[in-house]
Amino acid sequence: MINIGVFASGRGSNFQAILNAIQEGLLPARVVLVLSNKGDAGALEIARAYSLAAVHLSQKQFPDEGSFAAAMLDVLKKHNVQIVALAGYLKKIPSNVVREYRNRILNIHPALLPSFGGAGMYGHYVHEAVIASGAKFSGATVHLVDEEYDRGLIVLQKAVAVEVCDTPETLAEKVLTIEHEIYPLALKAFAENRVTINERSVWIR
Repeated sequence: MINIGVFASGRGSNFQAILNAIQEGLLPARVVLVLSNKGDAGALEIARAYSLAAVHLSQKQFPDEGSFAAAMLDVLKKHNVQIVALAGYLKKIPSNVVREYRNRILNIHPALLPSFGGAGMYGHYVHEAVIASGAKFSGATVHLVDEEYDRGLIVLQKAVAVEVCDTPETLAEKVLTIEHEIYPLALKAFAENRVTINERSVWIR
């Protein structure tokens, strides 16, 4: 059983998918913390509904990144978080936190990385870029988090066809369905200690 800390900025649909997988017995883990940079995030409401620790922590509450990172690490250690799952968390993780939790922070991205990733590529911006490019496929990627946006090693991916009639909204719906499928699977592999990581790749046994 692994302790997961979920970071989210929005409504928390991927967080809910993680909870569902745990409740269905598919994911041998427990969520011990939900953290958001927004005090009114839907994810925090879900956490409270499940009587889970719900913490609002924002850079704006601190004079500098160093004190913010220290507070984030304090919260993670207080709740004995073993792995962090970014679920629509729209802020960059401080470098100190990345170093402390190296290879233990995962993110879900709504495209097939390394394409359509990087700073500013989130939400509808990703799907608009995919359609504008004429790409035939998009999908979702679970990856490790490092010091750069969407550059960490890929853990798991799944593709979906981009149809001629797709809009950013319809593509977002298809990709979100895949996100809810593969994120719990990736976390399950970590929880069951089936992941081998080297400098260039992640291998799931």
